[in-house]
Amino acid sequence: MAKNKKETQGYDLSKLNIQDGVSLKFLMLIEGIYNIGVKESIAKYGYSEQRYYQLLKAYKEKGLDGLIDKKSGPKQNSKRSTTVMKQILRHRFLNPLDSAEVIAQKLSQQGITISVRSVERTITEFGIQKKTAIN
Repeated sequence: MAKNKKETQGYDLSKLNIQDGVSLKFLMLIEGIYNIGVKESIAKYGYSEQRYYQLLKAYKEKGLDGLIDKKSGPKQNSKRSTTVMKQILRHRFLNPLDSAEVIAQKLSQQGITISVRSVERTITEFGIQKKTAIN
């Protein structure tokens, strides 16, 4: 015989003292469905109702993997693609005395929009800065 809602409310899952995000989200889903209800569960765990249902959908589709936080932001360098970085390196090796400003300007003339700072980052990442003379 299935327990009614009043009988299941006796479970206090907070006694488990779980701290990691995936487990907390999972507990919120469990309590929302089987224990205290969605409204009380989202209030207890600090999520919105919309986020609760997003997490529930993700859990139904992917299991616990759906509850893992994903890295936010772009998945690749938007301005410094591999092709652009190759062009920066090419310009640097052809004219080692050119500054980052000059390289950015040459790329702009080729139709590649990139900031001077992005050129500087690429040069630094590959360790091809200008050598300074020791006096």
